[in-house]
Amino acid sequence: MTDLPASPLPDPHALPDRLAQIRDEFLELPEPDRLQLLLEFSNELPPVSDEVAAHPEMTERVAECQSPVYIYLEVADDAVTMHATAPAEAPTTRGFASILAQGIAGLSPDEVLAIPDDFPQSIGLTRVVSPLRISGMTGMLMRAKRQVRARLAA
Repeated sequence: MTDLPASPLPDPHALPDRLAQIRDEFLELPEPDRLQLLLEFSNELPPVSDEVAAHPEMTERVAECQSPVYIYLEVADDAVTMHATAPAEAPTTRGFASILAQGIAGLSPDEVLAIPDDFPQSIGLTRVVSPLRISGMTGMLMRAKRQVRARLAA
């Protein structure tokens, strides 16, 4: 009887390339500079599509965020797009929305669902922003995954 090598298990902390790049960008910086990078992301939040802008009722409020953040995830041709709105007056929250929107763009539904739930804690901001803000980003990610599951079930 021959012993076959065990097939490697998928790494539960593996990230899609774009999210891994974003995480690494943060972790390469000293902690004080990470907040500045988050603020830069806040200026890069992709605009929502014309359809979502014309029909804001399509979006879901992220209750975990203190600021009014609304998201809508679209699945088309096996690619996910995250539409998000967040006020300019809430740059950290807007930055988190931008990170997720940019990091999720173009992923397959399975790749989105495989994003580790602790991704918000992995980017090195837990000592730079309040736990409430990290909780808000976690809420965005959980709602995004729930919406993808709902789109797949429909």
